[in-house]
Amino acid sequence: MQAEDNPLPELIQREISRLSVLAGQRLLQHGAESTLVMDVARRLGLALGAESVEVSLSASSMVLTTLSHGRCITTTRRCQDRGINMQVVTEIQRVCIMAERGMLDIDGVHQRLEKIKPLRYNRYLVIFMIGLSCASFSRLAGGDWPVFLLTFFASSIGMFVRQEIAHRHFNPLLNFGITAFVTTLIAGLGQVYQIGETPFLAMASSVLMLVPGFPLINAISDMVKGFVNMGIARWTMATLLTLATSMGIVGAMNILGVWGWLS
Repeated sequence: MQAEDNPLPELIQREISRLSVLAGQRLLQHGAESTLVMDVARRLGLALGAESVEVSLSASSMVLTTLSHGRCITTTRRCQDRGINMQVVTEIQRVCIMAERGMLDIDGVHQRLEKIKPLRYNRYLVIFMIGLSCASFSRLAGGDWPVFLLTFFASSIGMFVRQEIAHRHFNPLLNFGITAFVTTLIAGLGQVYQIGETPFLAMASSVLMLVPGFPLINAISDMVKGFVNMGIARWTMATLLTLATSMGIVGAMNILGVWGWLS
C-alpha cells in the first residue's frame, strides 16, 4: 500500500486500473459469480497500491474506478461470454492472493494474467465422457443395456455437434436448439424401432448435457447476495437456453412422430 505522502503516479494508477478490470473481466467471462468478480478486482487494486476500488457490473460489461489522492480513473470493459472455465477463475484468484502477500508487483501481475489461458481437454475425451455420463443416467433410471448404448451414441453425437457449432461461434441459443434436435432425433429412433425395454429413457437421458445448471446456480447466488440485476440477467439467459433446448426436443419428436416419456 502506498504511503499517504507518496501519491501514485498517474501512469501507475492507470496500469493498476487496467490490471484490476482485466482480472474482473476474465472472471466474469468465464462464469464467476458477481461477488467473487467484485471482490477479486477490488482486492487486486488495493494490493497494487490504490486507495479505493469501486466496481459496477452488468450482464455484459463492467465499470471500475480507482482512487488515489483525490484522482479517479475509470475504465469500462465489455465481458463477452467465453464459456465456464473454473481453471481460469482459480488462477486469477491465485494471482490476487500472491499480490496481497507481496509476492507479485505490477509487472508480475501483468505477466501472470497474460499467461493464463483456458484449459481445454481433448475434445474426443469430452465427447466420450459426456456420452458415458448420459448413458449412466439412463442406466440409473432403469434402462437396459441396449438403451444404455443408444443413449451413449445419441449424446456423443450431440456433443460433437455442440462442439462444432460452438467452434464456429454461433449464438448459444442456436447451438442448444440444434444440439437438442439432433440428439433427440437419434435417441428417438429407439422409440421408433423399439430398441430395448424402455427406449423412452434414452430420449430423456441423452439431453441432460444441455441442462444449464451452472448459470442457474450463479443466478440464484447473485440474487441472494444482493446482485439482483445480474441474477435476473443470468436467470433469463438460462431460461432462454432451456427454451431453445425444449424447442429442439419438440421439433425432433414431431418429425419422428413419437413423444417418448410424454406419451
